[in-house]
Amino acid sequence: MKRTGAWIAVRALEALGIKYTFGIPGVHNTELYDELNSSEQITPVLVTHEGGASFMADGMSRTSDLTGTLVIVPAAGATHAASGIGEAFLDGVPMLVICGGIRTDLDKRYQLHELDQHAFLKALTKATFHVTSHAEIVPMLFKAWEIAHSGEPGPVFVEIPVNLQMFPGEVDEMPGRPLIARPQRATPNEIRRAAEMLLAAKRPAMFLGWGARDASEQTRAIAEFLQAPVATTLQGLSVFSAAHPLHTGFSFGAAAVPAARNSFADCDCLLAVGTRFAEIATGSFGVTVPPNLIHADINPAVFNANYPAAVALEGDATMVLTALLEELRKVGAGRTANIELHDRIQRDKLAYIEEWLRHDSGGKVNPAVFFNALRAAVPDDAIAVVDDGNHTYLTAELFPVRQPKALIVPTDFNSMGYAVPAAIGARLANPEREVFAIVGDGAFTMTCMEIVSATRLGLGLVFYVFHDGELSQIAQAQEIPFNRKPCTDLGGIDFSGVATATGAEYIPVAGNDDVLQAIARARELAAGGRPVIVDLIMDYSKRTAFTQGAVKTNFKRLPLAQRLRMVTRAVKRKITG
Repeated sequence: MKRTGAWIAVRALEALGIKYTFGIPGVHNTELYDELNSSEQITPVLVTHEGGASFMADGMSRTSDLTGTLVIVPAAGATHAASGIGEAFLDGVPMLVICGGIRTDLDKRYQLHELDQHAFLKALTKATFHVTSHAEIVPMLFKAWEIAHSGEPGPVFVEIPVNLQMFPGEVDEMPGRPLIARPQRATPNEIRRAAEMLLAAKRPAMFLGWGARDASEQTRAIAEFLQAPVATTLQGLSVFSAAHPLHTGFSFGAAAVPAARNSFADCDCLLAVGTRFAEIATGSFGVTVPPNLIHADINPAVFNANYPAAVALEGDATMVLTALLEELRKVGAGRTANIELHDRIQRDKLAYIEEWLRHDSGGKVNPAVFFNALRAAVPDDAIAVVDDGNHTYLTAELFPVRQPKALIVPTDFNSMGYAVPAAIGARLANPEREVFAIVGDGAFTMTCMEIVSATRLGLGLVFYVFHDGELSQIAQAQEIPFNRKPCTDLGGIDFSGVATATGAEYIPVAGNDDVLQAIARARELAAGGRPVIVDLIMDYSKRTAFTQGAVKTNFKRLPLAQRLRMVTRAVKRKITG
């Protein structure tokens, strides 16, 4: 049977369970889009920018079992999408990137969009494929999907030349859907040794990252068995319920909230699962990791990268922790509930919130007032999509997340502009769940026009914009050492104009008194299928624990001469103005 490459590719995507693609039609993929238009299973979503497409695909993959998939043009489409592809790569998020390619049946150079895309995308993907015949389309797409989901997930790039899309060629029967390989290589001896170390410890603790997202039952059972306090990475905020009495918060070192700092201060054995101990997760490497570190991860490259592991357990978190829990129950008895520890964690959490609520926000919105109201209003399974900036750490410290995959955030690639499009992808993947975005004004300006896509699709989403007129996370980092904040002033932005331009509703919030009513009205409008921009005039004058801790950690790490130079410069500028 002869079929065009576009027909073959779309049938392969259907067989892989793809339901949405994101991108923009162009010269080198119009055949693909024509076939997608005929699909009864796949809905192609037009975006305003391919960067938004890649963030949408990321949000879809993070919050569901669907595979976020791009269909983009070569060269400019690939470079535009690169930020979201890179985010997925560093954060371990599966993604299929299907790209048109220049004609391979011509003996001409300097064709439109001619670029070695594979060299460009090599560092941003797990693998790249260049289809050279009709017979390769299905095997390569299937292999790309398998690689994207196997081991530590990530994006995979497939280039299909436009001539193969246009012209018919021989096609075989569609093979079965490939299997996802998530091996468990930790040995019984390693599992036993880890269990013995945890049981022998006086003050064991747990540190959970995104890799533990599907192991909530196991992590909860182990924490309760050991009566171990639990902290999470930034990306892993939703892997352990904040309602649990052993949950302490984000990170556990100098940049952590008091509940985590105090609970981990005397930790003598740490079980870390699905985390790389990366810079943000550790508050600029400001954590103290005990010698008795048990590190479980599907990617063996993370072991001993930043902190040496006494025991390294390679494998999928669910399988490794299931085996570890069984071994714990075999070799020892579980501890009785440590009520003193539970009470101390709860006291520390309440004291921290009360400290924020006492802060005078000068007529603007106090972050704690907003997050208290939001948490009380939205259901536990609502999905929070958070951007990169000061609002990220405010969310991490002040908004308790109670269900798995109920919060997603760009972490290691750290892309600003993530939240608006990622919220669209998350909502498409989860039509039965409430989805909202937390985004700073600087990040919002990067991708706010993608709300056009939400309006066109009839998606009810709320975008809570933390409006302070600065790139505040960087401005705060500049203020102390430089005594000035160069190039971080955003100027006056009227976000009501963005609402008008994109078809969204607009709700301004000037201070604390308007917060409750604004949240209620925004959710009401979103429930009717309208995107809503809530413009919060936010007070950023109080620093998060993360910002204060990370600045101190980085400052202490500098050589003495450089510390003296920076202090002298700051003092001199403060005196001279």
